Amino acid sequence: MTIFLCGFMGCGKTTVGHALAKTLGIPLIDTDEEIVKHENMSIPQIFEQKGEPYFRKIEAEIVCGLCSKNAVIACGGGAMLNNDTASTVKNSGASIVLLDLNFDECYVRIKDDQNRPIVQKNTKQQLNEIFDNRLGVYQNNATAAVKLSSELKPDESAKRIIEILGINVPTTF
Repeated sequence: MTIFLCGFMGCGKTTVGHALAKTLGIPLIDTDEEIVKHENMSIPQIFEQKGEPYFRKIEAEIVCGLCSKNAVIACGGGAMLNNDTASTVKNSGASIVLLDLNFDECYVRIKDDQNRPIVQKNTKQQLNEIFDNRLGVYQNNATAAVKLSSELKPDESAKRIIEILGINVPTTF
């Protein structure tokens, strides 16, 4: 089973991904961490030295290379904006789950994060516009969506994903 989590920066892909992976008994792979390992530099360094188009190219290669992994995969905020990447993932039989959290809640989580070049170079208003522009693409490219809120614990969000995807998780006694 391969489940890709997508959504805007700060929506909880990695946090919810940990809970989901633990519940399902499979590993979590964070594509941003994979990119950092692959390039041997931080994401801000990649953006600064090689540019965003290069970052997106590597991101697409890594995401497509994970299609056959038995894992939960937390994607960077831009990964499923690439229609070719999303098509490759869908055609592999993997699920793409949109973690749908409103902009204000995402913004609180990302506003001071120095490791997010897009956050650092844009105002709150500009980030809100990016959010609005991305949401429809996420929705079109996802195979399922889960509405989240800050009140939900990661385990509760994971349970919602499992229900929406119709996964049977054996209970242990």
